[in-house]
Amino acid sequence: MGAAIPFIGSWQPSAKAKAIGAPVQVNVDKIEPGEMVSVAWQGKPVFLLRRTEESLAILESEEHLGQLRDPASDINNQPEYTKNNTRSIRPEILIVVGICTHLGCVPEYRANGMIGVIHSLYFCPCHGSKFDLAGRVYKGVPAPTNLIVPPHTYIIGKIFFVYARQLS
Repeated sequence: MGAAIPFIGSWQPSAKAKAIGAPVQVNVDKIEPGEMVSVAWQGKPVFLLRRTEESLAILESEEHLGQLRDPASDINNQPEYTKNNTRSIRPEILIVVGICTHLGCVPEYRANGMIGVIHSLYFCPCHGSKFDLAGRVYKGVPAPTNLIVPPHTYIIGKIFFVYARQLS
């Protein structure tokens, strides 16, 4: 009987496994406009970006919306409370899982745009997928869907808190 106790104990998650699933907290008010911060959550990169007034205006423009595959985020890969043009709770703060929805590469933040896109965006160098600063995928690229918005909230108005929960 004594030999079974260590065996059963091995079913418990390790401290490292518990830490991977733990909530992450970041003071988003310390992020400067145009600056992106990346944190690890559940073993994945999560991008936090403080958008500028200019980038927020671009997200709303009809010309820009016409370049996107799913501008209204109809494919549900975000919590219901972030289903808006900025895909966020606070319009100036973007929070997305930094994994391309094509084959799982990590997109790069291009603060100065790139050829064909004069404003900031996320670009996946592996296969050329592009995402705007709301994490919405452009038309004509391999990625099939927008970047995932993880379930999150704010504590005391400024602390970003991402936690494990199924998307609604």
